[in-house]
Amino acid sequence: MSAKILVVDDDTAFCVMLKTFLQKKGFEVVNAFTGAAAKQALDEGRFDVVLTDIRLPDSDGMQILRFIREKGLDAAVILMTGYTDIKAAVNAMKLGAFDYVGKPINPDEILHLINKATAKTAEQPLKSAVKQDTVSPALPLDNAGFVTGGSPVSVQLQQHIGLVAPTGMSVLIIGDSGTGKEHIARSIHDKSKRANKPYIPVDCGAIPKELASSEFFGHLKGSFTGAVNDKTGHFVAANGGTLFLDEVGNLSYEVQVQLLRALQERKIKPVGSNHEVEVDIRVVAATNEDLYEAVKRGDFREDLYHRLNEFCIRVPKLSERKDDIMRFANHFLALANAELEKNIRGFSAEVEDLFMTYSWPGNLREMKNIIKRSVLLEQSGSISLTVLPVEMRNEKESGQPEIIYNKFTEEDAIKKALEQTNYNKSKAAKLLDIDRKTLYNKLKLYNIDL
Repeated sequence: MSAKILVVDDDTAFCVMLKTFLQKKGFEVVNAFTGAAAKQALDEGRFDVVLTDIRLPDSDGMQILRFIREKGLDAAVILMTGYTDIKAAVNAMKLGAFDYVGKPINPDEILHLINKATAKTAEQPLKSAVKQDTVSPALPLDNAGFVTGGSPVSVQLQQHIGLVAPTGMSVLIIGDSGTGKEHIARSIHDKSKRANKPYIPVDCGAIPKELASSEFFGHLKGSFTGAVNDKTGHFVAANGGTLFLDEVGNLSYEVQVQLLRALQERKIKPVGSNHEVEVDIRVVAATNEDLYEAVKRGDFREDLYHRLNEFCIRVPKLSERKDDIMRFANHFLALANAELEKNIRGFSAEVEDLFMTYSWPGNLREMKNIIKRSVLLEQSGSISLTVLPVEMRNEKESGQPEIIYNKFTEEDAIKKALEQTNYNKSKAAKLLDIDRKTLYNKLKLYNIDL
């Protein structure tokens, strides 16, 4: 029986041309010109390969990929992408896409990929029958392909997300750096009634106080020096959808006042304008600080705190999710193997033991980075102790309280990175392999004055 292919692209002429070419090669081909039509076709019939453009008028290739994975379909997904979407295509491969191909399409290249995909799909039933007893259990993934964990605290976390997402309540996400707060915010949006509306993330730690009004509410051309064009603020950009305020505790007191007024009145006034604009947004905020303590110190407005905290989600540290540690580790190992084109099969017993006892101060972000680095360095079939960072091994050997050891090494590393980059924060963050937001938080934590 010939393989069946679904081609999804809003360019009708291209779709028909590709269908004709593939039919001549012996394939059965169905065209779909929108995401909705593609999903309907997938509901009505089985396909071996789905060849989809990454950009569609009502959807995108990522949504089709997620739809296929959620339905448990075994179709191989190949994304067609322009140069500017290569990064998105690489991310799609991390979520399970078979491959991607750049536009303009080379017929021989696409034919080669389809033949590879159909051959791999045909092998799956045989592999399942022969090795059923050795296959690892499937990891629980959410809509974005993020492993959710199965420990009691992880299950409770997912329950809270599922409960609050369909409501219109403001949500405050509290958790340490690297625990996945931004991902949780995105999950809340994706599971809400606003899922098909904009999701606008805002890094509050990166907004200068002087530009906050313009960033949040927009401005008119000529309203201040440097305002050479009209600017749409985050509130208008998120209208109808979700505004995610990351590290909201970093906002200055003056900006907190402006933000509170906008949230209360659901109206904003762009800088330089005399007219108010009504906005309909849902706010999800996140912080790694104890905002209640900040309120008591007078650093954060109590009325804004209560406005943001209609429902609170506390994200557990990785060290509090012992039952999930190797589940997460195997997930990140699979991602690193795919990205680095390696085939590391697992972890040595010594590494697993260390993973279970290590304090993981950087949480999931630290684990992901460590495993990616280890996959790159490892020359054998499994991750060994020798490729792990020295601080992980030293923590176990020293027996020192982990917080003291980690603080010393981290603070020292930050100071050295700043010195090496002539105190350029962007370059220092890149050298440390962290984002600017995290660097700002660390500077505040260790009272490093610049």
